[in-house]
Amino acid sequence: MSKYTEITPEIMELANLCKQNNVIDPNLYAKYDVKRGLRDVSGKGVLTGLTEICEIISHIMVDDDYIPCEGKLYYRGIDTEEFINGFMQEKRFGFEEATYLLLFGDLPTKTQLTEFIGLIEKYRELPQSFVRDIIMKAPSHDMMNTLARSVLTLYSYDEKADDISIENVLRQSLQLIAVFPLLSVYGYHTYSHYHNGKSLVIHPPKEGLSTAENILYMLRPNMKYTELEAKILDIALVLHAEHGGGNNSTFTTHVVSSSGTDTYSSVAASLGSLKGPKHGGANIKVMKMFDDMKENIKDWEDEEQVSTYLADILNKKAFDKSGLIYGMGHAVYSISDPRANVLKQYVKGLSEEKGMQKEFRLYEMVERLAPEIIASERKIYKGVSANVDFYSGFVYHMLDLPKELFTPIFAIARIAGWSAHRLEELINSSKIIRPAYKSVTKPRDYVPMDQRS
Repeated sequence: MSKYTEITPEIMELANLCKQNNVIDPNLYAKYDVKRGLRDVSGKGVLTGLTEICEIISHIMVDDDYIPCEGKLYYRGIDTEEFINGFMQEKRFGFEEATYLLLFGDLPTKTQLTEFIGLIEKYRELPQSFVRDIIMKAPSHDMMNTLARSVLTLYSYDEKADDISIENVLRQSLQLIAVFPLLSVYGYHTYSHYHNGKSLVIHPPKEGLSTAENILYMLRPNMKYTELEAKILDIALVLHAEHGGGNNSTFTTHVVSSSGTDTYSSVAASLGSLKGPKHGGANIKVMKMFDDMKENIKDWEDEEQVSTYLADILNKKAFDKSGLIYGMGHAVYSISDPRANVLKQYVKGLSEEKGMQKEFRLYEMVERLAPEIIASERKIYKGVSANVDFYSGFVYHMLDLPKELFTPIFAIARIAGWSAHRLEELINSSKIIRPAYKSVTKPRDYVPMDQRS
C-alpha cells in the first residue's frame, strides 16, 4: 500500500476525534425547524428559486391538501412522454432536439434543428493532442473523475474562459455538450487499456450520427450497433437531460454559477455532485443489487424467495446491509416516476432482442413486490415506486455498456440541463446563493496552552 493512501494510527486517532466532536443532536433539527436535505418530512422541497426550464408534477391540490398523483415531467411546458412519442413516430433521434428545447425555450423548426445539429457536429472535436496529453495521463479508475479533470483542463485551452457573457457561456456550453461523449468514451478506453490490459481503441466521432449513435460507434471496437439499441439509448439521454432546478447537481449549478465563476468550474462542481451514489451513481447500485439477488435466489420466478430477499435487504441482512432497496422511491415522485414508465415501455423489446426476458421478468416482479414490502416494514410518508435508476442500469447492461460509463452517460445527458440552468441563473439573478446555517455550539473561553488537558 502506498504511504499516501495508508490509514495510519495517527489518522485513526484524529478521525475518532473528528467524529466525537462533530455529532449534532438530531432533536435540534426538529427544535429549530430545519428542513434537512431542503425537504420537509413529506418530501416536499423548500422553494429556493424559480425556473421556466422544467416542471415535475407529483401531486395535485385538493382543498389545500397535497394529493399524490401519477408523476409527470415537462420540458419547457411540454410533456416528455408526448415529446418522446412525437420524435419516435417521426422516426428521428430526440436528444439534440431536447437540448435545443431546454436551452432556447421552443421546439425547433426543421431548419433550426438541422442548423443546431450542424453546430454541435462542428464542436464535436477535442483540442489537438488532448487525448494523448490529458486523458491518457494518470488514468483514473472512475470515469467521473476523468470527466471532471478533462473539463477543468479545457479551461486552459479557452482564451475566453472567464468571460461570463451569455454569448460566451452559450458557446462554451454547446462545446461541452458536444465533447462530453468523447471525454467519457475515450476516458473509459484509456482506463480499460492501462488498468485491464485491453486494446486501446480511439474512434473519432462520425459525422451524420446522433449523440446516441456516436456513443455506441466510438465505444465498440467494431463500431456496430442496432437501430433499436441506438433508439433506446437516445430515449434514455432525453429522459436524463433535465429534472428541475432542485436536483442536487443542478442546484449545484445554480449555487456555483451565482458566485460568478467560469463555466468549466461550474460544470466540474456539478459533475462532483452527480458522481455520488445517492444521485447519478444510483443505477450502478441497482445493478449490483440485482447481481447479488440472482446469485442468492435459486428460483428468480418464485415470488416467495424474491419477497424474502427484499425483506432481508430492508432489515440489513442482505446485499450491502444498508437497508435500502435501490431503484425504489424518489425524493419527489410518489405514485410513479414518468421516466421509469417510459423506459419500461422499451425495455421489454430490448430484452427480447438480447435474450434477457428472464431478467426482465425479475425486474417486473421486484417493481411490483418492493412497494408492498417497504410499506409493511417501514413508516412512509408518501408512496414508493420504481424510479428511473431502476430500469436505466438494466438498459445500459443490455446495451453492453460497461458499468464505469453508467454515470458518465447520465452526465452526457444532464450537461444539457445544467447548461440551460446556468444560463437562466446568469440572466436572472444578481445575488450569490447563501442559505443560513444556525450554530448550536455554546460559547466557551479560550484556554492557554499550558492549561489544556
